[in-house]
Amino acid sequence: MSAAFASTLADASPECQKPPVPLVVQPLDLRGSSLLSLRQLRKLRMHEQQFLSAASARLALFLRADFSLKLQSIQVVSYQKLTEAWTAPAHLVLFKTEPFRGVSILDIEPPLALCIADRLMGGSGQAEDPGRALSEIERALLDQIVQIFLEEWCDNWASFRPVKPSILGCETDGRFLQTAAPEASMLTLSIEAQLDQRLGRMQLVFPYLMLEPLLRQLCPVTEPQVESPAAALPASPKWNRGLDDVALGVTAEWQELDLSAREVLHLQVGDILQVGSHQQRPVSLRFGEQSKFAGRLGTLGGNWAVEILQTINP
Repeated sequence: MSAAFASTLADASPECQKPPVPLVVQPLDLRGSSLLSLRQLRKLRMHEQQFLSAASARLALFLRADFSLKLQSIQVVSYQKLTEAWTAPAHLVLFKTEPFRGVSILDIEPPLALCIADRLMGGSGQAEDPGRALSEIERALLDQIVQIFLEEWCDNWASFRPVKPSILGCETDGRFLQTAAPEASMLTLSIEAQLDQRLGRMQLVFPYLMLEPLLRQLCPVTEPQVESPAAALPASPKWNRGLDDVALGVTAEWQELDLSAREVLHLQVGDILQVGSHQQRPVSLRFGEQSKFAGRLGTLGGNWAVEILQTINP
């Protein structure tokens, strides 16, 4: 090593002599971001806004108060992230939507849930202690609102498939929920609710795999249609002029008249057979041994005649 090079190393600053920091590769979860396209998100948002408008009107009549619901966001996140975000005390309503499998969750912010419960009990809709958990009576009252809310969501999908909600129970701590695997993808609808002048938050959570059949019907994948070449029309058969003068026997048969063997044996010239309203009976026209036309029996110019009504396919 030369003296000049050794002197340069000695004069180098301590920061330059530090070993490089090792790179840490962080896993990137793309499952949630790629499940819904922009077109699907747009159509789903419009569809869910219709549901929220109908639910707002029905709940306002039930509560006899101004009640509005506004969709804030639609996301697909893992089940583990959801459970970590729920802090106790919470009001988590577990429900199923028949005939689909899987358990869905309705998350109602406790202050909002307490205000609704107070309104149902005849109060002004104010929560004195918004940080407490709901009592058993308040939960039972709130289930009426939850049932109406879920019925409106199911009715909004009725044109695609009949769906019926069923409430399973309630939980106050998301850490104890085990309704799905931690890595399962969940579709969440974040909703802003307003009761009179009080704002609150609600969240609808569905297993994505459960909703996937409905999402495919809501936003079907359209494939470009390739125009197929026009099929050649079959050539009409050519008539053989040599058959113009060939005689062909035509027989009209009517099979509605039944006679016993004794009556047939005693038939004589001049006997009259009563055939009833034979003009309405179908008559079969036979050419040789094959029936070709169906018609109706009648008279023309004092003679028997058959009116052709339709062709008989062989």
